[in-house]
Parts: sequence; structure tokens; C-alpha cells
Amino acid sequence: MPAHTPEDMHQTFAKLFSAGDLDGVMALYEPGAHLIAQPGAPPVFGSAIRAALQGFLALKPSISIHTTMVVKSQDVALLRSHWTLSGKGPDGRPVDMSHRAIEVVRRQTDGTWRFVIDDPFGGD
Repeated sequence: MPAHTPEDMHQTFAKLFSAGDLDGVMALYEPGAHLIAQPGAPPVFGSAIRAALQGFLALKPSISIHTTMVVKSQDVALLRSHWTLSGKGPDGRPVDMSHRAIEVVRRQTDGTWRFVIDDPFGGD
């Protein structure tokens, strides 16, 4: 399920993430993309993105993302959002998170959009 506009990115991500579709979520990232997996941590890329997202998906989460800004310049866009996540930790206790994100996405040769930089905590 690709994103056809920068404005589609958050809802596409939320749908795939909430469904636990790790391969679908990974398809939203360029091969050289970087993800800030934890606040203040250095970026990860490649298989480390998969591992970080797999850790979040282990919570069996439901995520809601509200796009607050899209600034587009030709084939690149800057996105800002507010997201909330609810899931269950390994001990069965509820896990609730809420943060503001900043992402950079780029149009691909097939016209779809993918993440280049994903900082889920960058807008806090």
C-alpha cells in the first residue's frame, strides 16, 4: 500500500503499523533512510530500522497520526505530525505514548513517496 502524496504518508503508515504489517511499513522507507528510534538517540538505518519497528509492533499497537504540516518542494516534502500509540507491554500492562514527529519524504520514480528521515520524537 504505497503513499501517492506526502499527505498520504501518515495515514498509510498508521494503517500498516496498526495492522502489524512490518513488510508494508518497511516499504514506506527508502533503502538509505534513517530513523530516530528513541528520543535523543543517533539515527539507525537498514536492518536496524526493521528491528526498531519490530520492537514497537511487539506491543500490538494501535497508532493514530494527525498531520499538522506539509511543506513540499518538488520531489521532497517536510512533514510534521502528532501521534498517539496504545498497546500492551511484555508484562501485559498498557503502554501509551504520544509525541510530535518530523519526517522528510521523497517522491520515487514510480510517483509514490517514501521516508528519507523519520524522527518520531523530533517535534517534541
